[in-house]
Amino acid sequence: MITRDDRPLLFLDVDGPLIPLRARPAGHPLASVTPRTAEAPGNPLVDRLDPADGHRLLALGCQLVWATTWMADANEVVAPRLGLPVLPVVDFPDDESPERGLHWKTRFLTRQAGGRPFVWLDDEITGADQRWVRTHHQGPALLHRVDPLVGLTDADFAAIRRWLAAR
Repeated sequence: MITRDDRPLLFLDVDGPLIPLRARPAGHPLASVTPRTAEAPGNPLVDRLDPADGHRLLALGCQLVWATTWMADANEVVAPRLGLPVLPVVDFPDDESPERGLHWKTRFLTRQAGGRPFVWLDDEITGADQRWVRTHHQGPALLHRVDPLVGLTDADFAAIRRWLAAR
């Protein structure tokens, strides 16, 4: 459940933005410095999490919300490795079919925002999603596509900070 406050929402996907598909470059401080938790013994990809992303996300000043198929597991496995508190989780309906060309999350996240400003970080956002949100969302929104091969970068955070500052 998302509680109402005045900060913009930041809907956060895990696979792609936080766990890149490609291994991080040598010398990058990975989450493997954090001991593996019992909740993730069979998922070696969590070692691709960058612990600095948690601090950088919190520093944006948004209300962070998991918008991922990880659902509540994001709070149990991902959040501790990033130093994040327990976050609200979007409970996506099973029975909703997306419009042709739209990401399956687009309409639902827009409804969840309820007119509030929001940022959506995902690796599957397309121009169709951008156009749909511009037409159907009452407030400002930044749909930011993250390169799934590399995950969140300094450039991504800079783009989000610029957008937030313009609000």
